[in-house]
Amino acid sequence: MADDSGKDHELPFWRVKTLEEMTDAEWESLCDGCARCCLNKLEDEDTGRVVYTDIGCSLLDGDSCRCRDYPNRSTIVPECVRLTPREVRTLSWLPNTCAYRLVAEGRDLYDWHPLVSGDPDSVHSAGVSVRGKTVREQDWPVEDWPDRIVSWPNRLPGLMGRRRRKRA
Repeated sequence: MADDSGKDHELPFWRVKTLEEMTDAEWESLCDGCARCCLNKLEDEDTGRVVYTDIGCSLLDGDSCRCRDYPNRSTIVPECVRLTPREVRTLSWLPNTCAYRLVAEGRDLYDWHPLVSGDPDSVHSAGVSVRGKTVREQDWPVEDWPDRIVSWPNRLPGLMGRRRRKRA
Protein backbone atom coordinates (compact mmCIF):
# COMPACT_ATOMS: atom_id res chain seq x y z
CA MET A 1 0.00 0.00 0.00
CA ALA A 2 1.41 3.40 -0.95
CA ASP A 3 0.69 6.73 0.72
CA ASP A 4 0.49 10.15 -0.98
CA SER A 5 4.29 10.40 -1.05
CA GLY A 6 4.50 7.18 -3.06
CA LYS A 7 6.15 5.28 -0.21
CA ASP A 8 4.99 1.76 0.46
CA HIS A 9 3.71 1.01 3.94
CA GLU A 10 2.97 -2.53 4.95
CA LEU A 11 -0.14 -3.20 6.92
CA PRO A 12 0.48 -4.87 10.26
CA PHE A 13 0.32 -8.67 10.24
CA TRP A 14 -2.95 -8.85 12.21
CA ARG A 15 -4.69 -6.88 9.45
CA VAL A 16 -3.52 -9.10 6.60
CA LYS A 17 -3.18 -12.58 8.07
CA THR A 18 -5.75 -14.96 9.44
CA LEU A 19 -5.10 -16.45 12.85
CA GLU A 20 -4.06 -19.68 11.13
CA GLU A 21 -1.48 -17.89 8.96
CA MET A 22 0.35 -16.25 11.86
CA THR A 23 3.76 -17.38 13.01
CA ASP A 24 4.14 -18.49 16.61
CA ALA A 25 5.77 -15.16 17.46
CA GLU A 26 2.95 -13.18 15.83
CA TRP A 27 0.34 -15.31 17.60
CA GLU A 28 1.96 -14.78 21.00
CA SER A 29 2.35 -11.03 20.40
CA LEU A 30 -1.42 -10.71 19.89
CA CYS A 31 -1.88 -11.24 23.62
CA ASP A 32 -2.09 -7.74 25.10
CA GLY A 33 -1.35 -8.97 28.62
CA CYS A 34 -4.68 -7.94 30.12
CA ALA A 35 -5.07 -11.35 31.85
CA ARG A 36 -8.87 -11.18 31.74
CA CYS A 37 -8.90 -14.71 30.34
CA CYS A 38 -6.89 -15.81 33.41
CA LEU A 39 -9.74 -15.00 35.75
CA ASN A 40 -11.66 -17.97 37.09
CA LYS A 41 -15.08 -18.31 35.55
CA LEU A 42 -18.24 -20.06 36.68
CA GLU A 43 -20.76 -21.72 34.39
CA ASP A 44 -24.44 -22.07 35.21
CA GLU A 45 -25.20 -25.76 34.72
CA ASP A 46 -28.78 -25.05 33.64
CA THR A 47 -28.23 -22.20 31.18
CA GLY A 48 -24.57 -22.62 30.21
CA ARG A 49 -24.04 -18.92 30.96
CA VAL A 50 -20.44 -18.15 31.97
CA VAL A 51 -19.60 -15.41 34.45
CA TYR A 52 -16.26 -14.06 35.56
CA THR A 53 -14.95 -13.84 39.09
CA ASP A 54 -12.19 -11.50 40.23
CA ILE A 55 -10.22 -14.55 41.33
CA GLY A 56 -7.03 -14.97 39.34
CA CYS A 57 -5.74 -18.37 38.31
CA SER A 58 -3.21 -19.81 40.75
CA LEU A 59 -0.47 -19.10 38.18
CA LEU A 60 -1.48 -15.49 37.51
CA ASP A 61 0.97 -12.84 38.64
CA GLY A 62 -1.46 -10.05 39.50
CA ASP A 63 1.18 -7.34 39.15
CA SER A 64 2.60 -8.25 35.75
CA CYS A 65 -0.67 -9.84 34.51
CA ARG A 66 1.36 -12.74 33.14
CA CYS A 67 1.46 -16.44 33.85
CA ARG A 68 4.09 -17.49 36.38
CA ASP A 69 4.82 -20.69 34.39
CA TYR A 70 3.47 -20.18 30.89
CA PRO A 71 5.28 -23.14 29.24
CA ASN A 72 3.88 -25.61 31.81
CA ARG A 73 0.53 -23.97 32.52
CA SER A 74 -1.64 -26.78 31.11
CA THR A 75 0.20 -29.38 33.15
CA ILE A 76 0.00 -27.41 36.39
CA VAL A 77 -3.55 -26.15 35.77
CA PRO A 78 -5.32 -28.79 33.66
CA GLU A 79 -8.35 -26.48 33.18
CA CYS A 80 -6.17 -23.89 31.47
CA VAL A 81 -7.43 -23.44 27.93
CA ARG A 82 -4.73 -23.23 25.29
CA LEU A 83 -5.98 -20.78 22.72
CA THR A 84 -5.96 -21.94 19.13
CA PRO A 85 -7.69 -20.33 16.17
CA ARG A 86 -10.51 -22.87 16.55
CA GLU A 87 -10.85 -22.19 20.29
CA VAL A 88 -10.88 -18.43 19.70
CA ARG A 89 -13.80 -18.82 17.31
CA THR A 90 -15.83 -21.04 19.65
CA LEU A 91 -15.21 -19.71 23.17
CA SER A 92 -18.01 -17.33 24.06
CA TRP A 93 -16.29 -16.19 27.24
CA LEU A 94 -13.27 -14.54 25.65
CA PRO A 95 -13.35 -10.86 26.64
CA ASN A 96 -14.68 -8.51 24.00
CA THR A 97 -11.35 -6.64 24.16
CA CYS A 98 -9.35 -9.81 23.35
CA ALA A 99 -7.11 -9.29 20.33
CA TYR A 100 -7.54 -12.91 19.24
CA ARG A 101 -11.30 -12.45 19.23
CA LEU A 102 -11.09 -9.08 17.46
CA VAL A 103 -8.88 -10.45 14.68
CA ALA A 104 -11.02 -13.57 14.29
CA GLU A 105 -14.06 -11.31 13.85
CA GLY A 106 -12.27 -9.16 11.25
CA ARG A 107 -11.94 -6.17 13.57
CA ASP A 108 -8.85 -4.13 14.37
CA LEU A 109 -6.99 -3.78 17.64
CA TYR A 110 -7.65 -0.97 20.10
CA ASP A 111 -5.20 1.92 20.29
CA TRP A 112 -4.01 0.78 23.73
CA HIS A 113 -2.90 -2.64 22.46
CA PRO A 114 0.90 -2.85 22.78
CA LEU A 115 1.26 -3.78 19.09
CA VAL A 116 -0.47 -0.50 18.19
CA SER A 117 0.85 1.77 20.93
CA GLY A 118 4.38 0.35 21.01
CA ASP A 119 4.16 0.44 24.82
CA PRO A 120 3.76 -2.83 26.75
CA ASP A 121 2.25 -0.89 29.67
CA SER A 122 -0.49 0.80 27.61
CA VAL A 123 -2.93 -2.03 28.40
CA HIS A 124 -2.46 -1.25 32.10
CA SER A 125 -2.56 2.54 31.82
CA ALA A 126 -5.78 2.29 29.79
CA GLY A 127 -7.37 0.30 32.63
CA VAL A 128 -7.91 -2.78 30.50
CA SER A 129 -5.79 -5.24 32.46
CA VAL A 130 -6.71 -7.01 35.69
CA ARG A 131 -3.83 -5.32 37.52
CA GLY A 132 -5.00 -4.31 40.99
CA LYS A 133 -8.46 -5.86 40.49
CA THR A 134 -7.94 -9.49 41.49
CA VAL A 135 -7.62 -11.72 44.50
CA ARG A 136 -5.52 -14.86 44.69
CA GLU A 137 -7.17 -18.21 44.01
CA GLN A 138 -5.29 -19.71 46.95
CA ASP A 139 -7.12 -17.35 49.32
CA TRP A 140 -10.67 -18.30 48.28
CA PRO A 141 -12.31 -21.69 48.72
CA VAL A 142 -14.29 -22.77 45.66
CA GLU A 143 -17.57 -22.65 47.56
CA ASP A 144 -17.06 -18.90 48.05
CA TRP A 145 -16.36 -18.16 44.39
CA PRO A 146 -19.98 -17.16 43.64
CA ASP A 147 -19.45 -14.28 46.08
CA ARG A 148 -16.63 -13.01 43.83
CA ILE A 149 -18.62 -12.70 40.56
CA VAL A 150 -17.84 -9.47 38.70
CA SER A 151 -19.11 -7.97 35.45
CA TRP A 152 -16.22 -5.67 34.49
CA PRO A 153 -14.25 -8.25 32.44
CA ASN A 154 -17.08 -8.34 29.88
CA ARG A 155 -17.33 -4.57 29.59
CA LEU A 156 -15.21 -2.13 27.69
CA PRO A 157 -13.36 -0.03 30.25
CA GLY A 158 -13.27 3.73 30.11
CA LEU A 159 -10.94 3.99 27.16
CA MET A 160 -10.53 7.74 27.40
CA GLY A 161 -12.16 8.23 24.02
CA ARG A 162 -9.92 5.70 22.30
CA ARG A 163 -11.44 3.71 19.51
CA ARG A 164 -10.32 0.94 17.28
CA ARG A 165 -8.82 2.21 14.10
CA LYS A 166 -10.82 1.54 10.98
CA ARG A 167 -9.63 -1.21 8.70
CA ALA A 168 -8.27 -0.14 5.35
